[in-house]
Amino acid sequence: MNEIFIYIPYKRADRAKIIKIPSITTIDLIIFLDMQKFETHTITINKTQNKKRLDQALTYLLEKFSRSQIKILLLNENVKKTDKIITDASYKVKEGEIFTISIPKNIPSSYDPEDIPLNIIFEDNDIIVVNKSAGMVTHPAPGNQYHTLVNALIHHTNNNLSFSNENNRPGIIHRLDKDTSGLLVIAKNNFSHLNLSDQFKNHSIVRKYYAVVWGVPQNQIIKGYIDRHKINRKKMAFNKNGKGKYSETLINLKKNYDICSLIECTLKTGKTHQIRLHMSNINFPLVGDQLYGKNKINRYGKDIKNFNKFLLLKNFQRQALHAYVLGFIHPTTKKYVEFKYEMPEDMLKLLEFVVKY
Repeated sequence: MNEIFIYIPYKRADRAKIIKIPSITTIDLIIFLDMQKFETHTITINKTQNKKRLDQALTYLLEKFSRSQIKILLLNENVKKTDKIITDASYKVKEGEIFTISIPKNIPSSYDPEDIPLNIIFEDNDIIVVNKSAGMVTHPAPGNQYHTLVNALIHHTNNNLSFSNENNRPGIIHRLDKDTSGLLVIAKNNFSHLNLSDQFKNHSIVRKYYAVVWGVPQNQIIKGYIDRHKINRKKMAFNKNGKGKYSETLINLKKNYDICSLIECTLKTGKTHQIRLHMSNINFPLVGDQLYGKNKINRYGKDIKNFNKFLLLKNFQRQALHAYVLGFIHPTTKKYVEFKYEMPEDMLKLLEFVVKY
């Protein structure tokens, strides 16, 4: 019985691993480095780029890529000069030098395509903007491989999505919680993925949410640090002592319903459960948020006048949160685009009933 050798891809093709698996039916297999997963670009330094930094020169000559994206390619050892790997972004180039850049191609996902209806707001060759419904998980995860937005997108695009992240989440640049509805931008190729990821990293994406919260908060900016909860690992914890990741949310009161309010939340950063945690921390938790608001709402049931409203709000089946504005620089056109999708029917009806009762 011979051994089988399996090729395990790596960020850079020539760093891939070949591992040996014994006790498998004879297959005489030699797997070569899979360069088909990479697009190769050959760049010759011209006179105008002579003595420039390598990252500056490549940014100029590879027009589609930003300087920070070039740095990522350098750090991932995707740039060579005459078969020598170059990782130093500050390297001073010389006229006539030739560089080879390996850029990852889209890799077909192993997840199953599923014909699930999608509410697509915009689509072109580079991106899709979709309105995710509440109850839909954004991407597959252990124990939940089916019926996600990614499964639907794989079917819709015929498995033509970006594959630029390490978590096997094709097309996904950012996410929304399962029970949060609203706008997401999806990358259809790796160039768009890198470009948009840069914008998220630099906090230049415009993201606004509608939320229905208990009570009536004042207009304010909530700042602090978010880290994983020490006891309940499904939750995040808020602190102001610098532990964790910095977060900032701008709160704007839109309408006062006495027992609850409609607010607009503008994200300056985008951390896990940020709005839910911020509002809970100032004691105005989101209506329907069982994770962060369950133990903070009983005081609203003490007002006999609003008791029917209290029961109505308490029984809302999800956190009342909707991502209604998403704006960014289009990866290819380089023009600012902004998309809006108003509140879904369940949140609108909730507020209608609050007024009625």
